[in-house]
Amino acid sequence: MSTAQSEKQALFITSIIIFWYSSNIGVLLLNKLLLSNYGFSFPIFLTMCHMSACAVLSNVSIVFLKIVPFQRIKSKSQFFRISTLSIVFCGSVVGGNISLRYLPVSFNQAVGATTPFFTALFAYLITLKREAWLTYGCLVPVVVGVVIASGGEPSFHLYGFIMCIGATAARAFKSVLQGVLLSSEGERLNSMNLLLYMSPIAVLVLLPATLVMEPNVLDVTATLATEHRYLCLLILVNSAMAYGANLLNFLVTKHTSALTLQVLGNAKGAVAVVISILLFRNPVTFIGIAGYTMTVMGVVAYGEAKRRYK
Repeated sequence: MSTAQSEKQALFITSIIIFWYSSNIGVLLLNKLLLSNYGFSFPIFLTMCHMSACAVLSNVSIVFLKIVPFQRIKSKSQFFRISTLSIVFCGSVVGGNISLRYLPVSFNQAVGATTPFFTALFAYLITLKREAWLTYGCLVPVVVGVVIASGGEPSFHLYGFIMCIGATAARAFKSVLQGVLLSSEGERLNSMNLLLYMSPIAVLVLLPATLVMEPNVLDVTATLATEHRYLCLLILVNSAMAYGANLLNFLVTKHTSALTLQVLGNAKGAVAVVISILLFRNPVTFIGIAGYTMTVMGVVAYGEAKRRYK
């Protein structure tokens, strides 16, 4: 590869990493802004907006723009498995959005960093897959850090914390379940085609849930839109960014590696915490920061131990 081509490749990879950071952190902060600062207390409806955007934009990017090859569903059992994943995915996103109503982004990210703990737990329970003892040992500071951060969090809210833990566990469960349900070579889908099929199913699940649990969402949104004229635009941008985060997640993994994505993800959490504290000015304590730092260091050590003992 020539020097010019290498520079172009490096520039491209740097660009998608920057856009990936921006979209992921942007979705998180906009979710918090909408659910806490605008009085838009409809996390299920917001999740449905995200999934609707993913359904539409997935079709545009895969079927029409052909960004990735289109993969068809080959059997009823494969469709059932994808539907199961979609329901679990819905639970994780809804739980995460509900938690943002009650918890600051900084604490939300601290709890979310425990995903490897739940992934290791579910991997063992479902597949009986064991890691090296040192790998499991690295998960101890991950959990202890969150316990410390919880004790030092001035804005701690029990219901928000339970929703956040539930969302984190569901996210980990989905990743393990995905590996089990779509493990055969003929039924494996890349993440963008999986999203193409999961998102419409998610909308069908979330629509009745919205009508039952958030029946006044349209009336309240219309009222809020008169007070905040950019509200509808923010919801649209937020929904489009939710799809963009998934697309860029796929591109970063494709052009770098899963390990690079994991390292970048750890750093992204810390960046999101700093930006959220500056933006929302939520109070933080030294104990809370120490707990979160311990969790992130545990996640980094876990990733390194898993790589070495693979």
